[in-house]
Amino acid sequence: MSFFSKFGPNRSEAKEVPADGKDERYETSSIESAEKQTGVQKVEAIALTWSRTSLWVAYAGILLMATATSLEAQTTYLYTSYALSGFGHHSLLSTISIVTGVMYAVVKPPMAKIADVFGRFEAFAFSILLFVIGYIMLATSNSVETYAGSQVFYAAGSTGLILLQQVFVADTTNLLNRALFSSLPDLPFLWTVWAGPEVGAAVLKGSTWRWGYGMWAIILPGCCLPLLGSLFVNMLKAKKKGLLPPSKIKQHGIGGFLVKTFWDLDIIGLLLFTAALCLILIPLTLGAGATGKWKNPSLIAMMVVGGVCLIIFPFFETSKKLAPSPLLSLRLLKNRTVLAGTLIAVFYFMAFYQSVFPYFYSYLVVANEQSVVSAGRIVLTFSFTSTVSSIIISFLIKWTGHYKYFVCAGGLIYILGFGLMLRYRVEGSSRAQIVINQVLVGLGGGFLNVPAQLGVQSVVPHQDVAAATALFLTAISVGQAIGSAICGAIWTNNILPKLNEYLPDDVKANATDIYSNFVLASSYPPGSPARLAINRSYQETMRLMLIGALVSAVPIVFLTFFMENVDLKAADKQNTKGRVFGNSGPDDDDRIAEESAVVETKRRESEAGIKA
Repeated sequence: MSFFSKFGPNRSEAKEVPADGKDERYETSSIESAEKQTGVQKVEAIALTWSRTSLWVAYAGILLMATATSLEAQTTYLYTSYALSGFGHHSLLSTISIVTGVMYAVVKPPMAKIADVFGRFEAFAFSILLFVIGYIMLATSNSVETYAGSQVFYAAGSTGLILLQQVFVADTTNLLNRALFSSLPDLPFLWTVWAGPEVGAAVLKGSTWRWGYGMWAIILPGCCLPLLGSLFVNMLKAKKKGLLPPSKIKQHGIGGFLVKTFWDLDIIGLLLFTAALCLILIPLTLGAGATGKWKNPSLIAMMVVGGVCLIIFPFFETSKKLAPSPLLSLRLLKNRTVLAGTLIAVFYFMAFYQSVFPYFYSYLVVANEQSVVSAGRIVLTFSFTSTVSSIIISFLIKWTGHYKYFVCAGGLIYILGFGLMLRYRVEGSSRAQIVINQVLVGLGGGFLNVPAQLGVQSVVPHQDVAAATALFLTAISVGQAIGSAICGAIWTNNILPKLNEYLPDDVKANATDIYSNFVLASSYPPGSPARLAINRSYQETMRLMLIGALVSAVPIVFLTFFMENVDLKAADKQNTKGRVFGNSGPDDDDRIAEESAVVETKRRESEAGIKA
């Protein structure tokens, strides 16, 4: 017995999955999964109408959309420091990161719900609308409050697109090809990671950060048209063939439809989840440090209320009466692979957001004295490396039919990278030393992220794929929010006191301004007593963050061994319908025709029941 099979049974010995999907490997699926929601029925109907050409067009649309969102992400993060410094609130970088992290977390489950309840096309269109609203607000914001509020809409739209891309991949691929196609939205990082800092620097030089945000409200919708058009055309084909499910408004009436939608989207659970994360994490950065804000009773009250919401949330979500269609399918966590995979996602991004975002860029510009372009490229080295390694790993997964080996290796590489980062990310280190550490951590990240997500998806039936994907991606965002809160607390608790301690007497009066504006901090001449004091403050604070990152990464190594060693080739009969990549040969045309007939018969029976 191998080391890996000891910690996870090899699925090659498992029985073939029955047609109804009720195999022991899908034990996490609850009874309600038997009745598929409208959005799932829609996408399965659309899958029956895909031609090979239209499927390729849809994936070309995914790649174009991913290119736009990738280049947007590589440029706009540069503007955050300048925007907040312009408002006089550079220290709120972590707070803004927490706000976006919380939104990333809370939006994924309802967006998956919208995709399941209404349809994939409708969810994509809604996400694009939120994205555009967010960037218009960011470009026109005149205060830090408006800027933070804009992040809510932007994060909601952005994370919706990220989630839906992965759900679409899960809808249109079999398990053996899923890791490879799941890497497709990350493929543009291979070129945007280098172009992003150049574009961002050019925008800052020729215009302002406002145009840097505003232009994406124009570019992104245009880049999304091929995918939306492909989905819409095939949805019309499915409608003409009578494959789409009957209208819920006809079934329940307008009032009943609204009530059902309220419970289907689990609005109460969404409010509890949002309140729990916001009211616990945001006060950590606002109340920490020498500001003395912990004396403010409102911050204590926020954390208490947030803690209560966090305690209530799982009980609410697991109650079939209170949450008949829960926001997060916590029942899936009964499966050890889903549980281990989601925890890996939490700790993975906890460590990442304590070491790379949101203060690493400021550290490079100030303490390491890098240029805007150079600092941007160093930060984005992680994205480039993790993308390359995830693509290579995806090919190896397709070849071997296993993902667990790579997850286990990734955990070890990831923690090794943080150990070396703690050793070499110090003042005076060469750019090469810093970049090598970023490459190593990125390599571990590529081994972890896509394979772990595939592992979570491999143990649930198609009805639960969107929910499982949302659960995994939500765990990523929770990890981001927690990591941002920890590093924000470290930053606010250390930078200003250290500046007051180390700055020369004639500069100490400017300590608060230096703390609040990294542009001012980098303006002092290199080698001057003031700059040396600033660099020392940044360096000592960064070291504390890296210690936190290393500690956060340690559990990943142990969690990887608890994921099941699924044989993807044996489990490749997962309950997907229609034409999908890896299952679209000529021999499948008869099968697709039979599935179409079955779906049409069920629709007619359902409509007959409504009329009766």
